[in-house]
Amino acid sequence: MTRRLSSYALHMRITIRIDEDLYLQAKAAASREGHAVSQLIEDAVRTALQPRSDVPGNVEDLPVFGGSGLLPGVDLDDRRSLLDVMGQGVSVGALR
Repeated sequence: MTRRLSSYALHMRITIRIDEDLYLQAKAAASREGHAVSQLIEDAVRTALQPRSDVPGNVEDLPVFGGSGLLPGVDLDDRRSLLDVMGQGVSVGALR
């Protein structure tokens, strides 16, 4: 005779501490989707535990556009120089 487990037996009952505002947001989102808060939390934990595909070695090459490079006076390590050039009314086309 095969013993059948109820779905309740396959779940654990736990207590977690969660920020009240976060809980209220989760409760509202679960309600909009027609789910219980516990289901929303289970889905979030499953998503968080999935292997991430955005590891540094998997970055696609960025597109390269033609241009003459940086404008005179622009130093990418110096935020102030970039802001100075931007404040001079240089057109967006010139920055490409």
